[in-house]
Amino acid sequence: MEFRNPTAAADTNSRALYNLTNALSNPDAGKQTFKEILNELGNSIDMYPDWHPILTLPTSTLGKSVQFMSDIKAYEGIDHTEFFVKGFVTCPYSEDTANNLVENINKIEGLHARRLEEHLYHDTAYPVIVRAWDIVLEADGTIRSRDVLAWCVQILVKDARNAQVAETWWNMRSSILGSPHGSRSSLLVNQNTGGHMRKILEALINSGMYGPVKESSLEMFSAKRRKVISETLIRAAIHCWDNPNNSFEFELRGEVCKAEIKDTWDDGYELSIRVMIGDYDLYASGFYYPEKDLLQPSDPKGKQALAKKFL
Repeated sequence: MEFRNPTAAADTNSRALYNLTNALSNPDAGKQTFKEILNELGNSIDMYPDWHPILTLPTSTLGKSVQFMSDIKAYEGIDHTEFFVKGFVTCPYSEDTANNLVENINKIEGLHARRLEEHLYHDTAYPVIVRAWDIVLEADGTIRSRDVLAWCVQILVKDARNAQVAETWWNMRSSILGSPHGSRSSLLVNQNTGGHMRKILEALINSGMYGPVKESSLEMFSAKRRKVISETLIRAAIHCWDNPNNSFEFELRGEVCKAEIKDTWDDGYELSIRVMIGDYDLYASGFYYPEKDLLQPSDPKGKQALAKKFL
C-alpha cells in the first residue's frame, strides 16, 4: 500500500497520545499537553533514522553510529518514551533520574532538555522533553531537505573504508528514512528528499567504495508478489519431498534448491519448511498444514534478479 503521510501521522499520534495520557487521573489535561508537544516537536514517529541529530549528537565522540536509544549514555534512565520528529518525551518514575537526564543532555551542544510540570504517562512520573535545536521543518511537517541530505551523507560515508559489502536501498530504507516509512518517504522525509537520498546511496554503491553489493530485502516487489515467490519455492519443496528425508535438493527453473522439512510436533499436523538457493542468494520459509493444504509463508530474502525467476 502506498505510504500516506497524513494517515501515518494520525496513527502514530493517536498511539502516542494514548500511551502518554491513558493512565492519568486527568487525561484531558494530558491531551492538552500532548497538543503542545506536537506543536513543538512535530509528529510522533516509531524510529529515528541513523542520521538524526537525536542519535548522532550524543554519540559524535564515540566514533560509531548508534541506533538504539538504550545504547546512548546521555539517555540513561529514559523510560516510557515517545519519539517525535524533532525530539522525544520520556517519563521516568524517579525525579532524580529526570533531573540527571536534563543535566546530562544539556551538556550536549545542539540538544536541549527540560522538565515538564504537567503530568504525562502517569501521575507519579516525571516527564522530560528533549529537543534537537537545529531541526527545521518543511510545510508538510518533514525535516528540511538540505539538512537531511547533509546529515545522511555524513553517515553514509563515515565507515565506508571499513565496509565489507554494499547494502541496497531496500536493505537500508528503514535506517535512512526512519519509521513508519514508504518506498521513499516517511514522517521525517518527504518524497523529494527521499528520492535524492536514494540517488546518493546508489551513486555511492555504484562507485564501488563499499565493496560488492549485498541484496537481502525484496520489498521492491509488492506483498502479493513476495508471497508468490515464497509459495512457489515451498510448494515445490513439498512436491519433491521424499519423507523421511528431511534435507534434500531439487531443481526448479534451472536453479538447484536446498530444502529442509521438519514435522514441527511429530504428529503430521504442521510442517516447518526452509528453501535456499546458493549461499542465501534466495531464501524462503514457512509452515504447511497438510490436512487443510494451508501454507503460511514468510517474506522471502535474497537477490532481485534471482527472485524474478519464481514469479
